[in-house]
Amino acid sequence: MRKLGYIVLIVAGIGLMAGPVAIMAQQTAPETVILKGAPMGGVRFDHAAHQEKAGQKCETCHHPSKPERALTSEQQRCQDCHTTKAEAPMTTKAQAAFHDPMFKKGTCPDCHITEAAAGKLAPLKCNECHKKENV
Repeated sequence: MRKLGYIVLIVAGIGLMAGPVAIMAQQTAPETVILKGAPMGGVRFDHAAHQEKAGQKCETCHHPSKPERALTSEQQRCQDCHTTKAEAPMTTKAQAAFHDPMFKKGTCPDCHITEAAAGKLAPLKCNECHKKENV
């Protein structure tokens, strides 16, 4: 009877460890994402193009887990944690996670402004990314 208990514990332990590994292993980046929730309209985000520009470095945009909310996958959706209105324990709402109100600093403008200054095509105006049809 004791042997059966040990076997059950071992199998359960392996299952608990394999779950997160399996989730991370099967995770693939989507080609295009619609970032919804902005009053100006959603943003059609070409994930593949941005990933290529970032040199396939996911951490360029996806930051490590914060104490406020632990990751459930290695690179999860921004809006899994950053919602339209910051909900405790989070303190940063979705808009602020992407850029400040004037698009002068943040994850998006840090690259867009640099690209535009180098003569490359990068949207800098609100309506160039935010579209009402992407609500």
